[in-house]
Amino acid sequence: MDDAKNKTSLKARIQKLGTALSGMVMPNIAAIIAWGLITAIFMAEGWFPNKQIAELIGPMLNYLLPLLIGYVGGRMVYEERGAVVGAIATIGVVVGSQVPMFLGAMIMGPLGGWCIKKLDSIFQDKVRSGMEMIYNNFTSGIMGMVLAIVGVYVVNPIVNAGSMLMGEGVDWIISVHLLPLANIFIEPAKVLFLNNAIGNGILVPLGIQQAASAGKSVLFLLESNPGPGLGVLLAFTFFGKGNAKGSAPGAAFIQFIGGIHEVYFPYILMKPAMFLAVIAGGVTGTFTFQMFGAGLKAAASPGSIIAILAMTPKDSYLGVLAGVAAGAVVSFIIAAIILKHDRSTSDEFEAKQQEMAQIKAESKGKKATAKLTPADFSGIKKIIFACDAGMGSSAMGASLLRDKVKKAGITDVSVTNTAVSRLQDEPDLLVVTQEELAERAAQKTPSAVHVQVGNFLNSPRYDEIIARLKTETLINEETRAVPKATGSELELSNVKEVNFIRHDQNVGTSTMAVSLFKDSLHKAGKKVPVKAVRLDELVDSPEHLVIVTKEAKKNLDIRYTNVQVLAVSDLLTDEKLAQIIIGLA
Repeated sequence: MDDAKNKTSLKARIQKLGTALSGMVMPNIAAIIAWGLITAIFMAEGWFPNKQIAELIGPMLNYLLPLLIGYVGGRMVYEERGAVVGAIATIGVVVGSQVPMFLGAMIMGPLGGWCIKKLDSIFQDKVRSGMEMIYNNFTSGIMGMVLAIVGVYVVNPIVNAGSMLMGEGVDWIISVHLLPLANIFIEPAKVLFLNNAIGNGILVPLGIQQAASAGKSVLFLLESNPGPGLGVLLAFTFFGKGNAKGSAPGAAFIQFIGGIHEVYFPYILMKPAMFLAVIAGGVTGTFTFQMFGAGLKAAASPGSIIAILAMTPKDSYLGVLAGVAAGAVVSFIIAAIILKHDRSTSDEFEAKQQEMAQIKAESKGKKATAKLTPADFSGIKKIIFACDAGMGSSAMGASLLRDKVKKAGITDVSVTNTAVSRLQDEPDLLVVTQEELAERAAQKTPSAVHVQVGNFLNSPRYDEIIARLKTETLINEETRAVPKATGSELELSNVKEVNFIRHDQNVGTSTMAVSLFKDSLHKAGKKVPVKAVRLDELVDSPEHLVIVTKEAKKNLDIRYTNVQVLAVSDLLTDEKLAQIIIGLA
């Protein structure tokens, strides 16, 4: 049991590291695609050469993309302050670099966020009232300056040397035709939900570096090739049984046209022998790409045939299509042979699915839950679908359940999606995630209700969720009809934190209001935390008292139902503020 837990923890840590790398790239895929389209269309060898527009290519590659990655990396560690310091630190490794500094940005961005977070943990509580803005601005500026200098003299030379070495290593592997062997590791890792970590965390940065010098890179095709997955799904379409056969055609369309590869992962997990099919298809596809000298101008995300063709240069269309087709044919043949030799009946096939889910859950030290209990859903206000990248499959799962919620007439439950790494623990939350990511989701949101599914696009759990939510709606219908407490009926004894809403337009006002309120609380001997937060950062709980202007209250009421709200005419001088201070515990 202990060995299983240790293995699980190691796997979770590996997934967390891979997600951190890909999490810095994924939000910036649109910028990478913009760069790739400009390159493919307007460079000298492009479809419509334009010298003036082509001048965008170099600055976007060398400055814009690394700075965006550094900004996101800092934000992942410490929100806005971390993002700004991370971007400043990144410019230190960008200036004077001989290669596109994506790896340097992945180092300096999170480092900048971590450093300013540590500095705040030491000094922020010691800042005198009224000095918060000075402290925030100068500490960020000074820390960013120091890290930028460190980037210039320390990190830049190291990363330059490392990038050049990795680039030469990739070139050597390609020159000796060993690159197809990489799919022996890539295909199983994808199915274990490390696809975004491998694609966006490793292959995309190396591919951009290669494309900057060669004009294209085959590395963009290694993980995104939809051929192997398509072949497996087509084999299930013609030779599968039961639910797998019925759902495979729709999954094939979503995977090949929509580019959401996660839909074929459950089919592989149902029959582990299918790993042979996708590995053989991946190796064949990459070998074909190399044989034709094919590559893409930039990353194709999602891995749709449409996105791939959009990123394909003029001289690679035949090679790209041939590689995708070859990968699909080989994986189809092997998967068909496996399925034709499968002697199980439809019922046995479905039973194996449930058995595998139970074994996987037990390997994590948890008991597999076959059904959900009514108590699980009492008070649920928000449902979040969480996948590795927060896009693609989780978005489609959320869309399916959102439609079911709407048709069931449930109006007070929101359904959204996000990346596992961006989950935040809060009350009244239900998290839906795939089994492979359940451990990390539970770590991020220990207070939430968790539901595991095998496939976001076809799970019986959705009907169970709707049934439980409907039951809770009927039970609590009368309670929910009671009007919300007005400002004079606030239950101040329950308040554990006071929040002021921070807007970009009035950062100074909210900061000053927090400072004055803190000072007044201190004089009154009260120790309730006071924070300025953005509207979307609020925790929807009666333990939070939100002080807003009367104009802003309407927007707050639309978004939140459980927080206690005090509407005032002025955040700094309203008489109600003094009354609140007296009533707080």
